[in-house]
Amino acid sequence: MASAVNAQTSGFVALSRAVCSVAVDLVAGVERVVGDGKVRTAQSNAWDAICADRAARQARADLDRLVADLLASGPPLRGERVQVVGSSPRSSASQTALVSTGGVSRG
Repeated sequence: MASAVNAQTSGFVALSRAVCSVAVDLVAGVERVVGDGKVRTAQSNAWDAICADRAARQARADLDRLVADLLASGPPLRGERVQVVGSSPRSSASQTALVSTGGVSRG
């Protein structure tokens, strides 16, 4: 009796695996036909991650170069005007003031 139950269970497992396999093949086929031709794979995901890492490293290098240039130029001389607009470089007031004055501070 135990062998009959085991045979029935293994038959059920084989059937469910077959159904899952057919469903996965169907979804992959629909993705290829309907999709834009870019089927995501582990290789394409890895390449996208590599490209993102390169872009982040390049941005970091650009920022480091900018900071080094700023430090090398030293502080502004006494009496030299420094253009300061708005409360923060990201504030909307800063951007609006730069656009409306053509980038020249009035003060």
